[in-house]
Amino acid sequence: MQTRYLYILKYLLPITDLIMVNIVYFFAFEFTSYLGKQVSSELQWHYVVVCNLIWIVCTTTFGLYTEYGARRIERIYRGTWKSVVLHAVIFSFYLFFSKQNDFSRSFLVIFYGLLGMVFLINRFVGTSFQFLLFNHLRAVKSVAILGNNATGTHLASYFEKQRYIEFHGFLEIDNEDYFDLDGQLSDSVRNQLEIAVNKNIKDIYVTIAPERMGDITLLTLEAERQCVRLKFIPDISGTLLSPFTITYLGNEFPVISLRPEPLEKINHRFKKRLFDVVFSTLVFVFLLSWLIPLIAIIIKLESKGPVFFMQNRAGRNNEIFKVFKFRSMTVTEGDAGFKQATKNDARITKVGAFLRRTSLDELPQFLNVLLGNMTVVGPRPHPLKLNDQYNEIIDRYMVRHFVKPGITGWAQVNGFRGETDEPGKMEKRVEYDIWYLENWSTMLDVKIIFMTIFNMAKGEENAF
Repeated sequence: MQTRYLYILKYLLPITDLIMVNIVYFFAFEFTSYLGKQVSSELQWHYVVVCNLIWIVCTTTFGLYTEYGARRIERIYRGTWKSVVLHAVIFSFYLFFSKQNDFSRSFLVIFYGLLGMVFLINRFVGTSFQFLLFNHLRAVKSVAILGNNATGTHLASYFEKQRYIEFHGFLEIDNEDYFDLDGQLSDSVRNQLEIAVNKNIKDIYVTIAPERMGDITLLTLEAERQCVRLKFIPDISGTLLSPFTITYLGNEFPVISLRPEPLEKINHRFKKRLFDVVFSTLVFVFLLSWLIPLIAIIIKLESKGPVFFMQNRAGRNNEIFKVFKFRSMTVTEGDAGFKQATKNDARITKVGAFLRRTSLDELPQFLNVLLGNMTVVGPRPHPLKLNDQYNEIIDRYMVRHFVKPGITGWAQVNGFRGETDEPGKMEKRVEYDIWYLENWSTMLDVKIIFMTIFNMAKGEENAF
């Protein structure tokens, strides 16, 4: 819920911050010169644009000016200091490399020292203003709930946690019914609406069962007559046991989804695909361009057979594609003859054991990423025989195929990789894969990549 305070704060905060950064920047330049310290004249105008751009990037990175970031004062403090520190690092490196050591360190010390003090004072004033606003001027939105059911209880717990909302509790009605035996609006509902008006409550949230939605006309007319705004929330908690989200089709038809899927949004899929292409291209240019020939030579020297191993896998929407891997065994089994690798498997070559332990055997799958069959981070693709086996015994197993399979994944970096000799291990892998699907973000992908690199460096017990 966005209040007027949040709306104003979301736009006022970045403007005032940017003004402060520029004032402090020019003051630090003049003050450094006044102290007789050497400072390049180019700093005065040539780099102020860069300084501002870096500030915008830093605050965007930490979501300082988003509604989520501005909703709590502690998030504003945390986002501010993170942005200042990151700005200091990036701007210092920029000046260092652009001037070949010919830049004023005194300017940087004065600039960031003053900037820190100014932000400290600014945030203190902001905190004091917020305290005055909400504790003395009562600049909050007053709301109440009509309908004491499971959905209403859940909604109440949400309102009680919100800083910018004054929750007046439930409006009590007789027998929890909005209408009398004649189908007219009950007197208790009318009385409660009058009480809400007297308490200056302007928004009343009504939690009502879907089958009763046709009866809301009289309720709406009475509320409007008393100048009260009603907002209806369908009480479907008893019908749907799992968490759900509601979106709208063409602004007309409410659509209930039983799980959040960030990657169903086209802008999120575009960001993930762009990240995949850029990251995979960099890996090919700086790593695989020389590592693939080296590993290929070593594989050929140890055993006969192809360098690459290709096998069918099921991808997004269960579509079949061929996955690329470095050959790590003396045999290359087809889909029908697939047998999962086990610890001390005699089929694994010495080079293959090293490749598997360090996950280097997966590197050719960056070609699959560029072809669009796979993504850098996602649920690991299983052989078709394994898919058929576990689809019969594990609920929600195929949910992991709602997204593209990945070279690495949330389940893998949390230790659920390697042989799945019992259903419990695969159940945990599926649980982690579904959690990733429901909680995807670009930063989560970056985190998983770093965790994968760390695991590759130390080696993994289950990688065989």
